[in-house]
Amino acid sequence: MPIPEDVTGDEIDKDVRQELQSLPKTLAEDVAKNLVMVARLIDEDPEGAYGYSRVALRLASRVAAVREAAGFAAYASQKYSEALAEFRAARRMTGNVDLWPLMADCERGLGRPEKTLDMAGAPEVHKLDKAGQVEMRLVAAGARRDMGQLEAAIVTLQSPELAAGSVQPWTARLRYAYADALLAVGRESEAREWFAKAVEADRDGSTDASDRLAEMDGVEFTDALDEDAEDAENAENGEDTENAASGETVADAESGDADTSGKD
Repeated sequence: MPIPEDVTGDEIDKDVRQELQSLPKTLAEDVAKNLVMVARLIDEDPEGAYGYSRVALRLASRVAAVREAAGFAAYASQKYSEALAEFRAARRMTGNVDLWPLMADCERGLGRPEKTLDMAGAPEVHKLDKAGQVEMRLVAAGARRDMGQLEAAIVTLQSPELAAGSVQPWTARLRYAYADALLAVGRESEAREWFAKAVEADRDGSTDASDRLAEMDGVEFTDALDEDAEDAENAENGEDTENAASGETVADAESGDADTSGKD
């Protein structure tokens, strides 16, 4: 796959660059460039990122960072079976448990929420940092909802992290998930309260909490660009109608003249 000229491979994280030092220099550079493309495209073009990840995987499948990147790209493309296989491979190589919540969510994606809940109760969860444990709660709550256990999903999300007043990177998503779970069981006033709290914590727009809150309040937003386009279209249609009307009048006048001359 083509690599843009502005990509040098030096953009990758220093820890990944260190992993690639086990490869011949030219090969390491090629792998690094493909990993850069994965990171660049994964949010906007998951399929494109997946393509570059497969190239990197073909070049250096024994590098843990490559297996991890391939897992993230497959996960973003909803290829959960592939993602799970790559995450497992990366974990075997490193012994790191950081990918545990993602692996559990892959099980959800594969339609195995029971397996997800088994993983949520595994010893590995206690080895996760705070962010990882919150992520595991979110995944487990999603599995509960997949199984129709809506009240259990609410209980799963109730935690010290949810009640904390300080804002952490995970706060907005946790509050949002809790609000959504409350709404699913018809507890609308509580859901509105937590969507509002999610908005307060969502400093980078990682959720659509503000839209959900506005929807609950009956507020409708109109895109100004759409309004401008509609006004322009209406103006154009009005002009066409006026021209058509003028054309009819001229035609009628000409027809009248012709009739008059015929009578003469």
